[in-house]
Order: sequence, then structure tokens, then C-alpha cells
Amino acid sequence: MKNTEKTMDKIVALCKNRGFVYPGSEIYGGLANTWDYGPLGRELKDNIKSAWHKKFVQENKYNVALDSAILMNPQTWVASGHLGGFSDPLMDCRECKTRHRADNLIEDFDGTNVAGWSNEEMMNYIKEKQIPCPLCGKHNFTDIRQFNLMFKTFQGVTEDAKNTVYLRPETAQGIFVNFLNVQKTGRMKIPFGIAQIGKAFRNEIVARQFIFRMREFEQMEIEYFCRPEDGLRLVDEWLEHRLCFYDEVGVPREHIHILDVPAGERAFYSKKTYDLEYEFPFGIQELEGIAYRTDYDLKRHQEASGKDLTYFDQEANEHYIPYVIEPSLGCDRVALA
Repeated sequence: MKNTEKTMDKIVALCKNRGFVYPGSEIYGGLANTWDYGPLGRELKDNIKSAWHKKFVQENKYNVALDSAILMNPQTWVASGHLGGFSDPLMDCRECKTRHRADNLIEDFDGTNVAGWSNEEMMNYIKEKQIPCPLCGKHNFTDIRQFNLMFKTFQGVTEDAKNTVYLRPETAQGIFVNFLNVQKTGRMKIPFGIAQIGKAFRNEIVARQFIFRMREFEQMEIEYFCRPEDGLRLVDEWLEHRLCFYDEVGVPREHIHILDVPAGERAFYSKKTYDLEYEFPFGIQELEGIAYRTDYDLKRHQEASGKDLTYFDQEANEHYIPYVIEPSLGCDRVALA
């Protein structure tokens, strides 16, 4: 059977009836796009995480594991760029009052990739092509505005700006701020990796496709620190490591597509990015990203914190900020695949 014949309705029904995944808070009418893993779903996720941890930590002499806090000092998100730039283009339908991501509207309408487009360019395209609201079919949208994806909460008893904290939108920053702690206490030598499995939270405008895109999800990430001159070679090596992992956990290789992300569509700090995409019933979508992030993150945290985050290479007798390869995937997406 082809993946396109395995409809999401059938998968969602099977997951509930067999005890894999239930709608969240179901007896109270649910809560949009929250899902609870049942007895078999919990075992499946644990098996995926155990296989990942075994392969990339226990059986890899270069990597160690970390479990960092979900709540972090807000300055972390200023330095990483999340507070200022971690946002999606939000627009509303004036007729039926539904909210949409402008980039998703365009991509779902005719497949156009809008990576790097400004809000004005997307708005003009929507008007030019007369892209309708997918719910009511009308063409009456508000202007696009940027919507920050981080969940905000308050620490302590008063709800004011100085007590504002955020639920982490990714696990990677917990690794970067602990780089020196891990390196020094473990006496780690470049190259080495820090691996982490943990919850992340993104206040998605339109969370959809079952457990593929949720507001609360679980990431499995590695930050692999290396010498600058080794990065491009290592990102190719990590691509092969990741494909072998999917073979081992039973994700069919024939349904995986490797996308060498073009320069104009990569993050500005990335020198190389591979997306591993999977043939889901709703289309070919990202399963994992393998990004060569250079020294961007450690350099930003060094500048913002005033702490020296350089690594001393005894053999070369020099200090430098390591470059980073980041294989990052969502455990929930692997479970769905």
C-alpha cells in the first residue's frame, strides 16, 4: 500500500482504538491539537528514544547526554534571536474569523516556496492569485503581522515584565549554555557532541496533521562541536549516521527524501543544511534537519553573557569557538512515520 493511501483519518482512528494516541482532555471536549499517548504509544515513543540514546550516546565515544531545564533565563532567548525573530506571519479571515499562516496559505494553494519572502511580498501574492480562505472560500484577509511563537508565563507571585519567563521553543539552547560545564567536567576534546531529549513548546498559529505539528512536542537533538575546517565533511558524515538510524528503527528508506537546502532557503548562519523529508499521507514533509550552524550560537551567548566560551585546543595551542553540526528531529514525527 502506498503512503498516500494511508489516510490521516484512518491513522488517527487506529491510534485511538489501539491505545497509541488519544485526543487530549477528551471528556471535556478536548483542547485543540493536544494529544495523549496511550499505553502502546508510550512504549513506542520510549523505544524510539532508547534506540536514539543507545546509538548516539551509549555506543558513540564522542557524545554525552544532558537534561537541561525547560525554563531558562530570558536573556537566553534574547541572545539566540528567538525573542526578536522567532515568529510566523499571521493573518485573519475577516469573514469567518479563522487565523492562518500566510506562508502555509500560499504553499497549500499552489506549492510555491516562500522562504525568504517579506510580509509585503506574501500579501501581494495572495491578492494577485486571489487565494481563498480554506474554510469559507472568501478573499477578505487582514494584513499580515508577525506572531511570536514562544509561550510566555511568569515566575513568582506577580505577573509583571520582570518576572516573565518562556517555555523553551527548542532544546538546543540548553546545550549551548552548558557547553563549558560539560566540556570541562567531562574533559571532552573536540570533536564531541552533547545530546538531549526533551519537551519543547511552540505556540503555532495553525497546529495540524495530528502529531506531526503540535504546540507541545518532544525533540531529540545533538550539538556536535568541531573544528571550523571539519564542518562540511562532518555534516555529510552525520547525514549517513542519521539514515542508518532510520533503517534501524524501521522507517522505510524508500519513503525518505534528502533535500540539500539551497543557500537562499537556509538560516543565515548555516553553511550547509540537509532536510530529511518523509512521504506522509498529507505530503512530503520534514522529518529531521541536519544543519551546519557554524559558531553562531556560542558566539552570540559569549557576546550576551560576557563569559568566555572558547575552547582551548592543547594540541594546536590555540583558543577558538567551535563550530557546530546539529542533527535535530521530533520524536513525535518519527512515531508518526
